[in-house]
Amino acid sequence: MTMEAYTTITGEMPTDGVSPVLYEIQRSRFLAYVIHAEDEEAVRVWLQSVKKEHYEARHVPYAMVLGVRADRQRSSDDGEPGGTAGSPILEAIKARGITDAAVAVVRYFGGIKLGAGGLIRAYAHTAGLGLDAAAKVRMTPLQTMYVQIDYDLLAATERYLRDTQMRTEEAAYADVVTLALLVPTDDIELHQRALTDLTAGRARYRLGERRHVALPLA
Repeated sequence: MTMEAYTTITGEMPTDGVSPVLYEIQRSRFLAYVIHAEDEEAVRVWLQSVKKEHYEARHVPYAMVLGVRADRQRSSDDGEPGGTAGSPILEAIKARGITDAAVAVVRYFGGIKLGAGGLIRAYAHTAGLGLDAAAKVRMTPLQTMYVQIDYDLLAATERYLRDTQMRTEEAAYADVVTLALLVPTDDIELHQRALTDLTAGRARYRLGERRHVALPLA
């Protein structure tokens, strides 16, 4: 099965129960909470903690997008007029191409009704502020490629890995050196050819597992 790259957020924002992402309009206060999540039960537990923290808030609508293909999506208006809260939050997540994430927006009513359109804009905007502030990574499929070389080739090989900014894991040092490289599938042959030339054909290769690795967003 083909593995696809996807974008997600890291950890939880805010920390310590204090949200740095606040949007105010017509005396209503909207606070965005964002969390990395991979299953619905974790989101439900997290939502209860947010609601407990803000027990005086009238509404805490939320949305989640889960799965590598972003194919599990849920949202709730939590008492707001239908379609004015959960759906705008969900669309904010989808518009940014983010998955394995949930967003809750706490609303403190300021006494002035915003109307359906105003609520939609406020929830979408607040969710977007929270998502934009959260740290994000690109989960990229990489193949483990093990390279066996003799010790006299180690310095030159390590220089190549530094020059190409290759991602590596812990090497094994025995009778020979076994380097563990993390390589995009499309680049495996390229690096094998380069290392073969560098080592005059003395390097030996073995492919390991393929998995998602968190890389900084470009």
